Amino acid sequence: MQYHLNGFKPGDPTLHDAAPGRSLDAPMPAELDVLIVGCGPAGLTLAAQLAGFSDITTRIVERKPGPIERGQADGISCRSMEMFNAFGFAHTILAQGHDVRETTFWKTGDQKLERIGRVQDVQDGLSEMPHMIMNQARVHDMYLEIMRKSPSRLVPDYGTEIADLTVDDTGDHPVRVTLRHVDTREEQQIRARYVVGCDGARSTVRKAIGRELVGDSANKAWGVMDVLCTTDFPDIRNKTLIQSVTQGNLLIIPREGGYLVRFYIEMDKLAEGERVAGRNIQVEELIAAAQRIFAPYVLDVKDVVWWSVYEIGQRLTDAFDDARDGAQPRVFIAGDACHTHSPKAGQGMNVSMGDAFNLGWKLVSVLTGRAAPELLKSYSQERQAVAQDLIDFDREWSRIMSERPSGEEGETPKFQKYFIEHGRYTAGMSVTYPPSALTGDARHQALAPGFEIGTRFHSAPVIRLADAKPLHLGHVVQADARWRVFAFAGAGDRGGPDGGIARLCAALGAPGSCLTRSLRAGEDIDRLIDLRAVFQPGFRDLALEEMPALLTPAKGRFGLKDYEKIFCADPAADIFDMRGIDRKVGALVVVRPDQYVANVLPLDAVEDLNRFFQGVFLSA
Repeated sequence: MQYHLNGFKPGDPTLHDAAPGRSLDAPMPAELDVLIVGCGPAGLTLAAQLAGFSDITTRIVERKPGPIERGQADGISCRSMEMFNAFGFAHTILAQGHDVRETTFWKTGDQKLERIGRVQDVQDGLSEMPHMIMNQARVHDMYLEIMRKSPSRLVPDYGTEIADLTVDDTGDHPVRVTLRHVDTREEQQIRARYVVGCDGARSTVRKAIGRELVGDSANKAWGVMDVLCTTDFPDIRNKTLIQSVTQGNLLIIPREGGYLVRFYIEMDKLAEGERVAGRNIQVEELIAAAQRIFAPYVLDVKDVVWWSVYEIGQRLTDAFDDARDGAQPRVFIAGDACHTHSPKAGQGMNVSMGDAFNLGWKLVSVLTGRAAPELLKSYSQERQAVAQDLIDFDREWSRIMSERPSGEEGETPKFQKYFIEHGRYTAGMSVTYPPSALTGDARHQALAPGFEIGTRFHSAPVIRLADAKPLHLGHVVQADARWRVFAFAGAGDRGGPDGGIARLCAALGAPGSCLTRSLRAGEDIDRLIDLRAVFQPGFRDLALEEMPALLTPAKGRFGLKDYEKIFCADPAADIFDMRGIDRKVGALVVVRPDQYVANVLPLDAVEDLNRFFQGVFLSA
């Protein structure tokens, strides 16, 4: 973590100075850049990212009276943990959450419950981050802390709902919004440049823009409860799937803290058009159903912390914004507002946060005048396809989970096979963005096959040259809306003037290059694109003083050198070998602000790199 750039500041380095006119109790302004509706995981992910930009006026409203305290989503995929690292709180999740290591599979056979398999929950090498379990409310807490400490001093306006929303396409703030206080019913008219609806499956924002959730009707009721219990069931602290021939199916999720556990319990099939609310299911029925499935093991529930009953149904909107007939989008929807499904695959919160992370840097780029508004069209184009994949996966997963075991001896159940086959998906690693203005083609993919274009940047260990510190290269990517260009040096390159890295730096440091053409007066060279280099020799075989000046740039009001942009391969886990980087000629790997690989190019392809960024940034 870097700080003190513009002067020594004692105390918590994550607490930023408030921007002029910003405070925790500032009233709602009449005009906004971005209004976020809903304080769920999607809304808070977006708010936390936008809060870092005090020149963007952002507010977030929530009709609930305050933050949630318990229940709801709990599974955090490896991919989301990588994203949390960019926000700076992955280490807190690692310390406080439950690290899922094993998944076990049980079924009934000959009238007894027996374990029929167990697998490693996340395959080796998939990510440096594990699959974690953490109460959604704690994740919210961490986002809220980022917002409070940001230059914007952003806090939610609780107890506030959307009463009306229209877009009139006039002026700089074309979205008219009527806000209403839930208790007093007082209303306020505001205008916004953009509105983002993260307000759940019954989204007011979605309805206002005429989008509709379409898909399968709910036909199955499931119960969920977080409990403190005693049991002689041996796998209570492992993620466990149980299929019972006669009593239904159950999923165990061990929760953080060592004692709490969550049960997803299959209940009754619903009639055509029936809603689960009409059944009036009580928590006692959930406990009794779980006890029947566990038999002959004993389950004694001591305390129910939270419980709910829900319907399974997969629904999706045809677009995630209000744009029609080629118009520019002004209103967006994210998370459950545009895709709903069952929670058992653990993807709802994770995909919702991915929606917001995709949209956030694009809004920043447009609102700060760095990119044209057309960039915002890519949000719906990219994330609608991701949500469709989620719906398809969840539909099949829910069907398999509701099947009864065959009872045939030695046969691996479908739900175990499906879980193993789709491990990359449940870890959040299956998203691949197709070629576009933001994602290159595979022409030069062979230079670095381990950094597949369109997929998330798969981090690997490196050693920082200046201080010999081991770290993960992907951990330098922060949620700050900047692009990264990682230059991997070819054989024999030690940073000297005749090497490929030096020639690259000379070209990129020149006026008119992609690093300089969009900069404004007085801005640091890495304000928009952060160039970093990785060399093959060890750190003791390289000389920092021989490196190109562009890799130790002068920054801030004092012109201090940044010593954290040069790395070496870690001999214990060589990134060139791990990611298949061409050792002879090296490679350029371009990474988007949301941690996805945008392009792979030859080290000397400066013109191609410049052309790529001309399609992203406007000239200064």
